[in-house]
Amino acid sequence: MPLGLRGRKKDRSKETFRLVESEAAAPAPAPLAPAASASRLQFHAQLAHGSPTGRVEGFGSARELYAKIAEAFGIDPAEIMFCTLNTHKADMDKLLGAQIGLEDFIFAHIKGQRKEVEILKTEDVLGLTITDNGTGCAFIKRIKEGSLMDQTKMVCVGDHIETINGKNVSDCRHYEVAKMLKDLEKGQKFKLELIEPMKAFEKLEPRSKGGTLPEAKISRGRETLRLRTKGPATVEQMPTEVEEKAIKKVDELLETYMGIRDIELAATMVEAGRDKKNPDEFAVALDETLGDFAFPDEFVFDVWGAIGDAKQGRLE
Repeated sequence: MPLGLRGRKKDRSKETFRLVESEAAAPAPAPLAPAASASRLQFHAQLAHGSPTGRVEGFGSARELYAKIAEAFGIDPAEIMFCTLNTHKADMDKLLGAQIGLEDFIFAHIKGQRKEVEILKTEDVLGLTITDNGTGCAFIKRIKEGSLMDQTKMVCVGDHIETINGKNVSDCRHYEVAKMLKDLEKGQKFKLELIEPMKAFEKLEPRSKGGTLPEAKISRGRETLRLRTKGPATVEQMPTEVEEKAIKKVDELLETYMGIRDIELAATMVEAGRDKKNPDEFAVALDETLGDFAFPDEFVFDVWGAIGDAKQGRLE
């Protein structure tokens, strides 16, 4: 998907064009020293609503991790909605994404009570941010304060969206679910069937708004297990400060353009742009790794700009 960006984006700022035309690519990072085999790493895990501690190992993707957790606790992998790191709470800032620190403790949140809600769409934008667990479970990561969905008290952060107007969307990715919600006709009622995470350790706040990415800096020199959709998992150093800022900005752009949040996807996009010299090379790299998304040119342009801004120290 070469962008055909040459001269097409008349409304782009001069600063953006300077970035695209003259920015030099950052040097490729030095290869890491050989690390322990990812397949032999062990992690401690619990079910978030309460369980003994189990150990999981031998996984290279989110799907394989969920299968290992399910095996350890004798449940169906499809019952796992999402995982958080180092907290049993449904904290959207602690979601397991593309990376797991080698000392992180995994808490698996499984499906709990089902509920059904009918809503009159009175606004073009519902105010939901959708993410998923990478295995076919889209759930609500954030509810915009004051939005239509914020006024619908049965709908909560962490809820899995199972059906929209009777259509099962359990196997749909977050961007597909977000598009279906966006395309619902204004002025008409629609019905959602939701599943909330099982609760037991303590009563969760009924109306958590979700949040932004944590501002705390990740400690340097700490290794993580990087889960990949394609290919084996690898042990890597934590992202640099520049990469952290770029990933955070790209995740925000995903919400702006697509109504989703996905740190794994954002990290993959930043990685794809690491050694690229121009937006066309970047677009080709995205097609090779993430072609199913069919990102619009404007989005790719802004992501390229965000990566460049991070390299140049222009992101806070």
